[in-house]
Amino acid sequence: MTGHRLTKLSVAIGLSIATSSTLASPQSFMSARSFAMGGTGVAVATPSTAPSDNPAMMAADHHSWQDDFGLMLPSVNARAADEEETVDQVDDIQDVITDLESLVSGFDPNNDNPDAIQAGAADLSNRLTEFDRDTMRVNAGLGLALAVPGQSLSVGVFTNGNLTATVRGDVSDQDITALDNIANAASAQDVQIAVDQISTNGNLDLTSQGQILASAVGEVGISFARSFELQNGNSFQLGLSPKYVELRTFQYTESVSGFEDDEFDDDQYQTEKSGFNVDVGAAYSFGDSNQWNTGIFVKNLIPMELDSAASRPLLGEEVRTLKLDPMVTAGIAHKSEYHVVTAEIDLTKKEAFGFEDDTQWAALGAEFDAFRYAQLRFGVRHNMASNDDNDGIEEKTQFTAGLGLNIVGVRLDLGALYSDADVGAALELGTAF
Repeated sequence: MTGHRLTKLSVAIGLSIATSSTLASPQSFMSARSFAMGGTGVAVATPSTAPSDNPAMMAADHHSWQDDFGLMLPSVNARAADEEETVDQVDDIQDVITDLESLVSGFDPNNDNPDAIQAGAADLSNRLTEFDRDTMRVNAGLGLALAVPGQSLSVGVFTNGNLTATVRGDVSDQDITALDNIANAASAQDVQIAVDQISTNGNLDLTSQGQILASAVGEVGISFARSFELQNGNSFQLGLSPKYVELRTFQYTESVSGFEDDEFDDDQYQTEKSGFNVDVGAAYSFGDSNQWNTGIFVKNLIPMELDSAASRPLLGEEVRTLKLDPMVTAGIAHKSEYHVVTAEIDLTKKEAFGFEDDTQWAALGAEFDAFRYAQLRFGVRHNMASNDDNDGIEEKTQFTAGLGLNIVGVRLDLGALYSDADVGAALELGTAF
């Protein structure tokens, strides 16, 4: 399974969404600006990013050059963690299996030297041992949005899709023992006896597996927001985003020798469900010149669930449940004409999807503006729910940075992410006035 094949998997599932254990849903969509500022946005979202970050912010005070119209067309981001080059390991293991099967099929213990078979068995045993529980994770998002702030009512439309996919090795002790018996056999006849215990007609009967677990959420909706002036001169905003949501799961388990990623789009490995949901948000500005802003955002107010397809129960595959539960995030920000500094925290925890970590982020983000033409952004976020007992790749602290450019009315935003496990990037085109 090569790297470009996994990319094909990610793209195909991502395109499809644009139309008992627990799996959490993918992480929420992030604009490139949010991506570069540590995932923040609840108290600092611009009109075009507000439908995803906090719809109430469409009606908040913004720079005069972006408070009439906002367009995101499009915004994409991706991050990946593959500490042990899991995908490449699958390819290499399958090559070794093919070579070993070729040697085994023509072996005559009365006339042939078994050294090549024993060396191949030892090599395969070592590779499988290293492959066991190695994990790769991919997160990807794609979004479009349009927002028109107004004095009495602000309106926006949006659509986005998010994918989380994990690939993992699950090696059986039975395979390791059988291969070691071949490698350590004392004679050619003993090699043949050990080979017969693990092969049929020259084909190795391995029980070690490769697994892919993926979930995707796609949504399209409309956002409304209104601002209310209070008697003390401060302002309060409310926002609402009714939306149509589609959930998808993908679960594929196959013996490592027969693992074929081009089967991922077979209907027997997928399930889907759709329905209506709603996001709600609020924001409050205060201070001598309303330089402080607070926000709270509740995403997916209506819980949704979808069971996966356990298409290979004989391989130990179990039905899993994708849960889309309400997620609550609160934030505070200080802003001026030339800077924004914000802090944000998830008040709810998202359970791990597949082979990864639970997440509950606390984040800091900052943006420095050079006369609207360029913005420099930084961020850091820490996962308060990270634990050593997770079933895959741990997520702890992530560092982000980015750059925004406004050239003749066209906005280009870039973002980058780095941690001990992850690397990621974001790109967005749009306009605002």
